[in-house]
Amino acid sequence: MKNKKLNGVSVCKKQTGSPAPDGSRGAVDALQIWKQMEDLVVPRLRLTPVDHTIYSYLLRHSQLEGQPRLHFSIPWLAYGTRVCSGTARVAVRRLVAKGALHLVERTKAGHEVEVRLPEEIRGVRPDQTVAHNGPRPSLAPDLEEMDFMLSPALRQAIHAREGGVCFYCRKRLNRRNRCLDHVIPRVHSGLHSYRNLVSCCSECNSQKSGESAGDFLRKLYRGGHLTFAECHERMRELEALAAGQLKPDLPAAAQQNGEGSKTPASAKALSTKFRPPFHPENFGAFGRPGKRR
Repeated sequence: MKNKKLNGVSVCKKQTGSPAPDGSRGAVDALQIWKQMEDLVVPRLRLTPVDHTIYSYLLRHSQLEGQPRLHFSIPWLAYGTRVCSGTARVAVRRLVAKGALHLVERTKAGHEVEVRLPEEIRGVRPDQTVAHNGPRPSLAPDLEEMDFMLSPALRQAIHAREGGVCFYCRKRLNRRNRCLDHVIPRVHSGLHSYRNLVSCCSECNSQKSGESAGDFLRKLYRGGHLTFAECHERMRELEALAAGQLKPDLPAAAQQNGEGSKTPASAKALSTKFRPPFHPENFGAFGRPGKRR
């Protein structure tokens, strides 16, 4: 491996690409990389136009030049991509969080990163792509992403899971006094997920308001509505709910046509916002400048 300076930017020379028959590393296929970036990386990681530009620019000056590791300064990157320094710095952090870059070191002189090829990014698998003109596989409903407030059948599945009693005070419920409550309130970005919805009486729903479920259960205990054993049992149920252990039985119609897999526009920002792969180990060098992690 050799280090060389190019227009004020240090690059670490290292052969990359697919292995040749003799075992050596050949040159990367720029056309294939471009196709994978446009077809896989951008849509699956939900790259913004700025993220797309920054990643393409760093890829151009690293992997396409035969070296995966690049040492650069934020002003150099901002000038080359025609964005301000603050925008470039934030984009680099987002790309590190999404796994497109691996931060090796950050010093006062700049950043040293390993620019990953599309096939090296976790969450982006070229072998799972489907041809645009080919048949599309049927999509089974994903329980974790379903919006259980979307239809009466899905709301009924939550009521049926609780067995006709209030999740909080254990009062018997009927169609007139029952409702669905968000364990994490909507004002705190609570989702319409089965992990965050419980069937309860209208009185508990009104009294709980914007409180967390744990605080409300303790309030019921202090008010004499629950015994210590009942409060403890409700707390354990709350933990099981958050862990995804209390899954409702989906109606047959929802299993067949993927009902609930789409969220209304009013709730999109909170319930189905895509979260790209987050790898905490990539942030190790962001702690203190000048220290290698």
